[in-house]
Amino acid sequence: MAFKDTCKRFVEPEVESHGIRITFTSHNVKSLEKACADLFRGAKEKNLRVKGPVRMPAETLRATARKTCGEGSKTWDHFQMKIHKQLTDLHSPSNVVKQVTSISIEPGVEVEITIADA
Repeated sequence: MAFKDTCKRFVEPEVESHGIRITFTSHNVKSLEKACADLFRGAKEKNLRVKGPVRMPAETLRATARKTCGEGSKTWDHFQMKIHKQLTDLHSPSNVVKQVTSISIEPGVEVEITIADA
């Protein structure tokens, strides 16, 4: 004889989880590493799924210019600037990400947040 399941079970509504990519860009490596470490620490405290930080190759911008004007000696100055980039992926609801990303970031670090609806 089969029994009917008459008890009502409480089902928690699932909160929609988003894939979020956070990109840090800076000229200074120390401030970039500090910002990534602060974000990673905050995400681990909230028990979020975190992938990263993934360090991208440094982009080197070069400019060559003449030292003298006119017909002087032909000497050149070489200038270069390195741009460092790191990626971090989070999987969590968007309201939790607002709490995690409310960290203080040093000047010179640019942050780009991309939300992927999957």
